[in-house]
Amino acid sequence: MTAELHTLTGAYALDAVSGAERAEFERHLGRCAACRQEVAELRATGARLAVAAAVDPPPELKPAVLAAVARIRRLPPKVPVVRRLSRAKTWQLRISLAGAAAAAAAAVVFGVATTPAPVDSVLDAPDAAAIQGVGPGHATLVVSRSRNQAVLLASDLPALDTGHVYQVWLIGVRGARSAGLMAAEASQRMLVAELPPDVDRIGITVEPAGGSPGPTGPAITRISLA
Repeated sequence: MTAELHTLTGAYALDAVSGAERAEFERHLGRCAACRQEVAELRATGARLAVAAAVDPPPELKPAVLAAVARIRRLPPKVPVVRRLSRAKTWQLRISLAGAAAAAAAAVVFGVATTPAPVDSVLDAPDAAAIQGVGPGHATLVVSRSRNQAVLLASDLPALDTGHVYQVWLIGVRGARSAGLMAAEASQRMLVAELPPDVDRIGITVEPAGGSPGPTGPAITRISLA
């Protein structure tokens, strides 16, 4: 072990050893004058090399960087777009949801609820907010945390073959739970939700016909509730 420790002088001088190796090597340094001298020499050499390689930036660099920053368009942070529902937006969503319900013939139940949560219950909630999804097509989730309910409206999703369906997932600290399948033939798809408090994301994936017990691929549409 002592012979192996002698080979760590370079790594130790460059701070490239693990915590356990460092502790053992430092105990070794207390007993080995040769290693102490080699470490000191390596550190001194490293310091001289750093100074030799250092150069002062040209005086025109700072104003050039500041000018470039002023010209670059700043991108907004990637955060969920959450909007409180106005009266006009509420009626617009009611019309869209009514059309989706008619096209799909029936709403799909989220979670463990035995009956769909009424759409009006979500839209009329004082804290109802609409969140836009990220992905192909258009997906809007209307959420009421005070009532633990949500309505998902999706449209213009890519067409699927007969062997695949869209499946919606409730995602939180307990993992991903299936929320149900979306009507394959409808241009607009609606799901009414009982939304557990621990859920902080919604995902839509493409799954084999009949659905899957867990997601088999990445979500094509993602909605963050955080």
